[in-house]
Amino acid sequence: MQYKSQFLNEAVARGFIYQSTNLESLDEYLQTPGRGGYVGFDITASSLHVGHLLPIFTMRLFQKCGHKPFIIVGGGTTKIGDPSFRNKTRPMLSEEQINENLKGIKECLLPFLKFGDNENDAVMLNNNDWLANLNYLDFLRDVGTYFSINRMIGFDSVKTKLSENNSLSFLEFNYMILQGFDFYTLFKNYDCRLQLGGQDQWGNIVNGVELIHKKLNAEAFALTNPLLTTSDGKKMGKTSNGAVWLSEKLLSSYDFWQYWRNVQDADVIKLMYLFTDIPVEEIKRMEKIQGAELNDLKVILADAVTSIVRGPESLKGIHQMTDAMFKGSGNDLSNLDSAQKFIVKKSDENSGIIDVLVNSGLCSSRGDAKRLVRGNGVCVNDVPVDEFYKFSENFNNGDLIKLSCGKKKNIVVSIAE
Repeated sequence: MQYKSQFLNEAVARGFIYQSTNLESLDEYLQTPGRGGYVGFDITASSLHVGHLLPIFTMRLFQKCGHKPFIIVGGGTTKIGDPSFRNKTRPMLSEEQINENLKGIKECLLPFLKFGDNENDAVMLNNNDWLANLNYLDFLRDVGTYFSINRMIGFDSVKTKLSENNSLSFLEFNYMILQGFDFYTLFKNYDCRLQLGGQDQWGNIVNGVELIHKKLNAEAFALTNPLLTTSDGKKMGKTSNGAVWLSEKLLSSYDFWQYWRNVQDADVIKLMYLFTDIPVEEIKRMEKIQGAELNDLKVILADAVTSIVRGPESLKGIHQMTDAMFKGSGNDLSNLDSAQKFIVKKSDENSGIIDVLVNSGLCSSRGDAKRLVRGNGVCVNDVPVDEFYKFSENFNNGDLIKLSCGKKKNIVVSIAE
């Protein structure tokens, strides 16, 4: 189907859209440049991760098509915790933790969106600014009256949690009311008529659409992204060592690049559509590629995503490292930047192979490291080692060593005094 708006045409073609309200009316609305749309992020960590990329890339496209993105950071709603599809209640964060995390979230978004004061520049708002000082009784009278408990417990996010006999506190139950009020506030104060989120946010977003309709007799729109999963149905964005963070402070650019380089064959084309700027027609031609040539596509994918998220300048060091590890000799490692090396001190008691595997992040636990070593899955300069191997006994100050964990994980170990 052809849409009149540039945004919907490309968003649908790339697979960004899962659900929507009144797509025909939204299409008409988006034909005028400068329309407002928003996505929200709670501030539960100091970085966003790969699981956040779909709404971020959708907002990026929204801005490229001439519209105005609003990014709402949940300084207020983070204090409540979104219960959607969660077995456990989120831990409470202090005001200091929330403010510190907020700085990291802002840094994560800068590569994707242009912030400023021009017509379609992105704007970042903190919902704590309008939620923190609400009068509870006035809020119940003015807003609570528009929400039906019957309707709220019918949404999948709540129904799933209750059906699994998990506790849903009254605190958490208020979350969707507050998110609905966020949308109402954006609509009323900024003429922002579209909210975007993941498919698990559908109930929360629709509550906002209905609040605007009931309270203001106006139309607002909802769009959701599909859940980002691999071809075998697993949720994308996590590894055995944890989340794939967007911030370089939490995950090196090399490891970020390797995550995309090692995706499953069946997922390459889908991820090309979602997370690169390669034209849709060009990706369609790539769909015919099979077999070993898919490895070349994975490199293209990894380069494209890493260039957007970490900057094109990061690719030089990454390619140096991959060339040194897979195409050259150990001497080639000397050209690598110090940030790309894991330092082991000659005098360090933790220079054993198990310690290095865990401390470098190659393995998530000592047990995992021992199992891998005992199965001949760990090599130093391409030679398998046992669990009693010590770097300090085999190398000197200044030596650079290739440490391989399985077939796909590699790092450079640098020996220092």
